[in-house]
Amino acid sequence: MKNVQIIDGADNCTFSIFQMTEVEFSQVFPGDGQDIEFAEDVSERLGSAAATILLGKVWERPIRKSEVSGLHGTLYFGAHERRELFPASKREQDWSASSLNPAQRRLYAG
Repeated sequence: MKNVQIIDGADNCTFSIFQMTEVEFSQVFPGDGQDIEFAEDVSERLGSAAATILLGKVWERPIRKSEVSGLHGTLYFGAHERRELFPASKREQDWSASSLNPAQRRLYAG
């Protein structure tokens, strides 16, 4: 199972984590090494009905943050207005150096 954090505009700011099967993860994050995705892109790529069914299954698998061993992806809802700020590759390691602290730059350089 893969752990995915959901970032949305909810007032509660819980940013919950849910588990996806390997197949679900590859459908939501199809790019090589991809770990960032926008819900709107999932819906466009899979079709609204299929995306709703897929994510409906995922919503049934929440996991407590204290029990998470690794975070594999981040799924954003309603972040389309900030899309140009994200790396085109949708990989966290591909942020511009100016967006990272020195330790992150060293981490992603290796």
